[in-house]
Amino acid sequence: MLKELIISIQSYSQAHQLIRQHKLWKWIFIPGILYALLFSAAFWLFLQSSYAAIDYLSNLLHLTKWLDKMQSGWLNFFVLFDTIILRLVLLLFYFSLFKYIILIIGSPLFAYLSERTECLLEGKQYQYASRRYGQIIRRASRQALRNALWQTVYTFTLLLICFIPLVGWITPLVAFVIECYYFGFSMLDYSCAQHHLEENSSLEFIGERKGLAIGNGIVFYCFHLLPVIGWIMAPAYSLIAASLSLYPIKQQSL
Repeated sequence: MLKELIISIQSYSQAHQLIRQHKLWKWIFIPGILYALLFSAAFWLFLQSSYAAIDYLSNLLHLTKWLDKMQSGWLNFFVLFDTIILRLVLLLFYFSLFKYIILIIGSPLFAYLSERTECLLEGKQYQYASRRYGQIIRRASRQALRNALWQTVYTFTLLLICFIPLVGWITPLVAFVIECYYFGFSMLDYSCAQHHLEENSSLEFIGERKGLAIGNGIVFYCFHLLPVIGWIMAPAYSLIAASLSLYPIKQQSL
């Protein structure tokens, strides 16, 4: 898996070179600006609703009164730390829902960019085929809905675990790895679709190469540490990087 992680991370550098060489900037900035605006709105919504949700839960359980009654510094510390952990897991859950909305809305552009990248790698002339294009869009939407369902199940399980002292403290890391995997899976599946791999076969194929998916997702989220410009670049870069990371494997097995 470590080798796959390295390959996936290095593919972002290759993606940048490909974008510069073939002047694909308009396919980066047009959807990227829309993504950045939606991301800003979603993050603001998370801040508002997460505070309200945790305050409601605290009042429902009479947690503040109980802590005042116990007067224990250790209990206050554990509750404070668990609250931070809960906020982190909720943040990742909010982001996963936002991500799937973007994957569905942006599927026409992602399908085009994936096919364009494959043509550039193979030295072919891009030719639009509406039937094939529509199939990839529908497939991407189905995969996004499927992944959203499974990730929601995992996330709610982690939300329950995060209330357990000590053990629950690792849940944000587990949630982050799951989030990276499912995002990377969605990006890699576009390339699998270009190689005529059926959905179930794609699920098995990527499942055997989890490092590629996780690595793609890690760099995608690292882009978000760079405000605005990183948000703009993240979606298209991750898609092109996914195609590049799979291309050598395609020569051998796809």
